[in-house]
Amino acid sequence: MKPSHLLRLILIFSAALASLLNSGCATQHVQPWERATLADYTMRPDRDPLMGGMTEHIWFSREASSGGRGVGGSGCGCN
Repeated sequence: MKPSHLLRLILIFSAALASLLNSGCATQHVQPWERATLADYTMRPDRDPLMGGMTEHIWFSREASSGGRGVGGSGCGCN
C-alpha cells in the first residue's frame, strides 16, 4: 500500500470517527420536567464562595491584572 493511500485511509477513518462522536451530542433533548434538575442550586458554578474566590485569585494572578474576569482589556496591566 502506498503512503498516500494509507494517509487517505487514515483521514477518512478520522473523519468518520469524528462525525460519529459529534452526532451523539446533537440528539440530546432536555424534557420540560428535566429542566428543574438542571436549574438546581447544586448545578450553579458559583455556589461555593471559597472556590469562587480561589478561582478568581488564580485567574487574576495568571492574567497579571487586578480584578480578574471583571476587568476589561488585556492582562498586561496597562489599562
